[in-house]
Amino acid sequence: MIALVALAGSWGRDLSTVLIAINAVLLGGAVLSAVHHAEVIAHRVGEPFGSLVLAVAVTIIEVGLIVALMLSASSGAETLARDTVFAAVMITCNGIVGLALLTSGLKFGVPNFNAEGSGTALASVITLAVLTMVLPSFTTAAPGGQYAPSQLAFAAIASITLYVLFVLIQTVRHRDFFLPVDQEGQLVDMSDHADPPGKRATLLSLGLLLTSLVGVVGLAKTESHAIESAVHSAGLPHSFVGVVIALLVLAPESIAAVRNASRDRLQTSLNLGYGSAMASIGLTIPTLALATIWLEGPLVLGLGPTHLVLLGMTAIVSVLTVVPGRTTRLQGAVHLVVLAAFVFLSAVP
Repeated sequence: MIALVALAGSWGRDLSTVLIAINAVLLGGAVLSAVHHAEVIAHRVGEPFGSLVLAVAVTIIEVGLIVALMLSASSGAETLARDTVFAAVMITCNGIVGLALLTSGLKFGVPNFNAEGSGTALASVITLAVLTMVLPSFTTAAPGGQYAPSQLAFAAIASITLYVLFVLIQTVRHRDFFLPVDQEGQLVDMSDHADPPGKRATLLSLGLLLTSLVGVVGLAKTESHAIESAVHSAGLPHSFVGVVIALLVLAPESIAAVRNASRDRLQTSLNLGYGSAMASIGLTIPTLALATIWLEGPLVLGLGPTHLVLLGMTAIVSVLTVVPGRTTRLQGAVHLVVLAAFVFLSAVP
């Protein structure tokens, strides 16, 4: 709530260095609050619904942030959506997944997870990423990494269709594929030996979760001008702003994933990682396709050569991680190295 008050007081204003620092502290508090209330909801509704709630809530607000930044950006607006979505994919598939694998491996040795569910999610993420960010670099109907209107419409319909089908599979048809398993591959008890919160407490946490997420994204938006100034002052490319914004927005999911991994719920962490990547693409691209009706200027979605290589490396490493259904700390370190390479090459292209 304090974050929203600070957001209301600072929105649209030029902030001093002191206020920027205060907003940064409140941003961290909003992140921790979002994680807490997401865990309360997850305990009430169970998996995989709990991780789905956080992933979708963050992504919906992330879409709003991207559109707002595109409308207000003085330069680089045409590639902002691509830069932010690709950064979100790299952070989720390598950062969130890598931290979860490393945490779980350090604490439990060789933890197991449900390869059927994680493999389905990973296949969907790769398909969506290729359809929306790889193919535009090779099509010829529009120049410079853009889709022609009909191509963009097809990509949008395919993205939202695939995402909806995945959610139905995850929550209805094959729900067991996305539940945590023990060292013998058996589904684990998710009750935590504690009674789930009541309906009133759950609804309160839902409202506070949405409030916290609005605070996270809103404060990230108010800090974006300071971030842009810092990025430019450091001599970094404008695209690095998308990386910083994605890191801030995905902080709640990152913390929640590490917490679940430390509790021997690696599958929940993977649900968060791959589910967030899928939501970032599956909800963002259709929304931007509609937004192009009133947004001026081109919408560049195609990745450059360096990012295409990093995406290919991420796909290969992720497949090798998911297929065995068990993992070690080394695989977590490999994912984190890929993320580090992405961040470094974004700063020094």
